[in-house]
Parts: sequence; structure tokens; C-alpha cells
Amino acid sequence: MTEPSRIWKAALLVIGDEILSGRTQDKNVAQVATWLNVQGIRLSEVRVVADDTAAIVEAVNALRARNDYLFTTGGIGPTHDDITVDAVAEAFGVGVVIHPEARAILERYYEPRGGLNEARLRMARVPEGAELIPNRMSGAPGIQIGNVYLMAGVPSITAGMLDALTGTLEGGLPVLSQTIGSWVQESEIADLLRKTEQDHDGCAIGSYPFFREGRVGANFVVRSTDAAVLEACCDALSTGLRALGREAVPGGV
Repeated sequence: MTEPSRIWKAALLVIGDEILSGRTQDKNVAQVATWLNVQGIRLSEVRVVADDTAAIVEAVNALRARNDYLFTTGGIGPTHDDITVDAVAEAFGVGVVIHPEARAILERYYEPRGGLNEARLRMARVPEGAELIPNRMSGAPGIQIGNVYLMAGVPSITAGMLDALTGTLEGGLPVLSQTIGSWVQESEIADLLRKTEQDHDGCAIGSYPFFREGRVGANFVVRSTDAAVLEACCDALSTGLRALGREAVPGGV
């Protein structure tokens, strides 16, 4: 049973030379912090390290020891410099294996895309004993071992992995959700979604577009641990959709 007075904490380890060099601007810190806030878990610290095995091992062991959870982003792709899996395995003192379910997922994903080659198979490598985090975006799953969660560096793929973990972390408050649907192109209301989420601290809005009956639409899943904030956010989103001449369908379409 969760102790009501305890504050559960998480750390984020951002991995990649491209972040430290300034070639790539990191967007995952804000994304992970917002997601954790919705789970009722506090992001307590963030560290950025280079693609260096010793640096990653040291950071993983330090951060996982003093936090309830550690999330990492970056370095789990198909190229030779994607070393996060190897470094985390070293931190845990285990070997690296091909996860059979990950291999099967990648085989299905790449079947119409030229097949599973040696580079792509690297994305099925996990520390021994690890479990998978689903990834609807690009096939290659994230990885969980102990209290450490390895995710992609690409923000849109990270978002999908976080979505798959929503409501699953021990110590988080129960996550409440409501769905609002509309026959609207996601791009048409991007500003409305962003402003509505910003105006309701503690809420996150997931957007799930679809093509059906010859037209496009989207379902918006609003999540929060606070029922009143959730209701206010949903009301604001529905009002905003109607102001744009769009229907807002409770429960989705």
C-alpha cells in the first residue's frame, strides 16, 4: 500500500554527444517532467552524458540508487554508437541478449521495409532479464530493467513509450482519463491542444488521429490525477473545439 506522505521521485538521464555539442536541442526533459507530473511522481534531477560507456554506467548506478525510478533517453538505436543497452547491462552486472519478443516485433515491422538486417536486429538487444516497453511508432520497443526505463531519443517515439507506461508505475497516484472525439485534422487544432494543456497544470492531452468513413478525425485523451482539473481541462477543450465550429463528442468517435 502506498504511503500517503511519501513523495516518489524519478531521475532522467539524457544520453548523446549530439545534445552536448548543441547539434540537437533536447525536448525530452519537459516531456518527461510533464508526464511524471500527471503520474503524481516528481522529477528530482536530470543529467546529460556523452556516448561514453563509463559515464553512462556511473550515472545509471548513481541515479537509480537514490531515486524510485530512472528514465534514460537516447542511444538505443541501430548504429554502432548506440551503446546505452550495453552500458546499462554493465551497470546491472548482466549480459546482453536478443529478446525473442523484440525480435519478432522487429521482424513484423520491417517485413515490408526491406527485412531485418544486422543493424536493425541491434534494436532487439536488451540487458538479460529486461522487459519491453511497447512502441507503436517505429516498432523498436523500449526496455525496462529493475527501476530503469530505457527510451528512444526521438521525442515523438519517447511520447508513445511514455503513453504505454501511463498509470503503471507503483507509487504514482491513480490516473484518471476522459476522451473527447472530433472530426477534425489534428494539425488544425494544434494550438488549441497546446494552450489547453498549458492552462491546466497537471493535465496531459494525448492526440490519436484516424481516417474513417472517408474523412479524418481524432480522439483526444485527457489525463490527470485530479478529477476537478481533469473536468476543467475537458470543458475547456470542448468549448475550444465548438468555438472553431467543430463537434466535441464525449467518449470519442
